[in-house]
Amino acid sequence: MVASPHAEKFAAYLRMLKDRSGRGYDRLGKEAGVSGSSLHRYCSGLSVPADYRAVHAFAKVCGAGAEELRELHRLWALADTDRDAPAVTAKDNPAQAPASAQTQTQTPASASAPAPAPDEPLMPAQANRGPDEPVVHARASPGPDDVTPSEITPVETGTPRRPRVPEKWSSRLVVLAAAVTVVLVAGFVWMPGSGPLGASPGEGDSLLYSSACKSVSMGQHDECVRELQKLLVRAKGRLAVDGDFGPETLRQLTAFQVLAGVPASSAVDEATKDELVAQKVSMSTWSQARVANRIREVFVEDPDAAVAIARCASFLDPLWVLPNTNGSRNWGVFQISDARLRELDGTPLRAFDPEWNIKAAHRLWSARHDFHDWPSCEAALKDGPKS
Repeated sequence: MVASPHAEKFAAYLRMLKDRSGRGYDRLGKEAGVSGSSLHRYCSGLSVPADYRAVHAFAKVCGAGAEELRELHRLWALADTDRDAPAVTAKDNPAQAPASAQTQTQTPASASAPAPAPDEPLMPAQANRGPDEPVVHARASPGPDDVTPSEITPVETGTPRRPRVPEKWSSRLVVLAAAVTVVLVAGFVWMPGSGPLGASPGEGDSLLYSSACKSVSMGQHDECVRELQKLLVRAKGRLAVDGDFGPETLRQLTAFQVLAGVPASSAVDEATKDELVAQKVSMSTWSQARVANRIREVFVEDPDAAVAIARCASFLDPLWVLPNTNGSRNWGVFQISDARLRELDGTPLRAFDPEWNIKAAHRLWSARHDFHDWPSCEAALKDGPKS
């Protein structure tokens, strides 16, 4: 099976971190709590880990910084999306065939043109071609890698000919030009966000309500995503407004949906649009410094280790969300899983409360007086290189 482009980029990033660390797979695997053979498969692009925590632990022991960790998570999310996509082969994609098989060399006008095959139709404009014009046959729609020349210059055979446009095409062009004019005029009369003249602000003020933004989800890169990001920032979300729906936008959207009490569907549905535009939900939360201080106050038995575990799990972000490949999620400062939330009589909304999350994590720690619920971060903490 051929790895997808996203999987190859993900593997290349892992190799870069591994090479920079100067350590072998076995040693890195021991420090990250992952087998050396598994790390070799990940770095070779042979497989994508189902649980991001293993990737995060590997990157931490390699000395990755905060920006590198965010980029690595973005690459993992894209590679994980392609996990079940079928591999594309040359047999399935004729566009991969050599260009020589798709390109015919033009012969001088004096040479006789080959007769078309019985099932090979002519282009519409060829029905009225002149006696000296070459025959151009219709071809299938170009493949994704085909390069369409912007202009074909015929071999000069004397006086230049003016291109002939069938009459029915001319009428269609006139109709098309008129339609474009109407659309442009309408665009100046009504601009997104302004609404009709004299109308009061309402739903129509947001681009998200337009027909172009019926679906806004992971992987998109357009103005609909940019509008979503602007509304999240207005709600005190922490993310860049770049029009790219990646892991960071997904995390912020999921957090907003939980806080707003709408289904955390990972996509922008009508209920989410209404809450975003209403501006009644605030994503303002504790700072990293306040989170770290509170962890030390609760984990009096081992405060420094507890802060390190939380920093590894969520960067001390109370609204951090990490999706798993099985559909479950981890929530909040200590990334408490859905299963653990049920045991602790919690909910995602409660997990976003840093006070509740820290105390719930301490209850989990108290079961064995260790951080066994965070195996990847614990392994990195114990076996990591000593400074």
